Amino acid sequence: MEATTTPQATPTRAQGLRSRPVAWRRAVRRTLSSYTVQTVLQGILTIWAVMTFTFVLIRKMPSNPVQIETERLVREELLSYEEAYTRAASLFDFNPDQPLVEQYLEYLRKLLSLDLGKSITSAGTPVLDQILQYLPWTLFSVGLGLLISFTIGIFVGMAMAYWRGGIFDNVVTAIASILFGIPNYIIALLIILILGVQLHVFSVASALGRVDPTIQPGFTPEYIGSVLKHAILPVLTYVSATVGGWILTMKSSTISTLGEEYVTVAHARGLPQRRVLTAYVGRNAMLPLVTRLAISIGFVVGGSVIIEDIYRYRGLGKFLTTAIVARDYTSMQGVFLVIAISVVVANTLADVLYGFLDPRVRIGKER
Repeated sequence: MEATTTPQATPTRAQGLRSRPVAWRRAVRRTLSSYTVQTVLQGILTIWAVMTFTFVLIRKMPSNPVQIETERLVREELLSYEEAYTRAASLFDFNPDQPLVEQYLEYLRKLLSLDLGKSITSAGTPVLDQILQYLPWTLFSVGLGLLISFTIGIFVGMAMAYWRGGIFDNVVTAIASILFGIPNYIIALLIILILGVQLHVFSVASALGRVDPTIQPGFTPEYIGSVLKHAILPVLTYVSATVGGWILTMKSSTISTLGEEYVTVAHARGLPQRRVLTAYVGRNAMLPLVTRLAISIGFVVGGSVIIEDIYRYRGLGKFLTTAIVARDYTSMQGVFLVIAISVVVANTLADVLYGFLDPRVRIGKER
């Protein structure tokens, strides 16, 4: 008796077409559940929310560019209000009577083509060009100060953790705590008052600004020296205002790391002290500071407003202050958008970086 075999069913073309959408939906679901993709989408949504809130908030501020110019013409040129308003309205490419929704839709339309608009008070100059003109100066001064303070904080904080309880630890802890509690603009005023006015370490008049206007710009020793000379005070302020936080954080992280079992095992194995410090203690103690550094980089753009105004340092912060005083809506929107993007991108990178450094964070969010 011959055994009968059941022929294996082969998928038909219709079944294959039906399975494709299922596989596609699974791939999309798997991608959207990814930790990195969720973090990026959250960052994009945050940027849109901040951008919209800033747009509405700016226009709810008292006065507008046309009104400010009108009041100036009435006060200085003794024109009637109607004449002053007509002249002011002709100077600016801005209609204060346009509905807010139409202004917002027009702003989004331009933004999709990477157009931040034109400055209202600077004769139609593109806002993006102005930002690109001032941004490098802010990145240079604040970035250099952040790098110096981070480096000092790492080494000093680690030294304090090893020699904790001694004179060095107590003195530096007190100084770091005081610096950490003082706002940066107070430190800037103290530097001018004590070093400039009282001790005459530098001339206040010659130290303000970002460069000596009498020197021709270029890659010459005179121009580079002038740039560095005028950047000393802002950089010193940024270092003084942030180094205390880095020192205290690194000290706490190092003390916590010294109590870990793998450090005790490394000492028990007879490993050299230098190897224990670099490969076991320093590297692991720096992990929380690396993510905090990534976040701090995002605040580089927005953390210079008051300091640049005090030192007359013409960076992006000084540009924003001038735009706020003149109610230059488009310039304010452009700077706030750059600040929001830099902060959100830095936080997103820090979140993703920490997820890779500590897989428990990534796995916990993907569940």
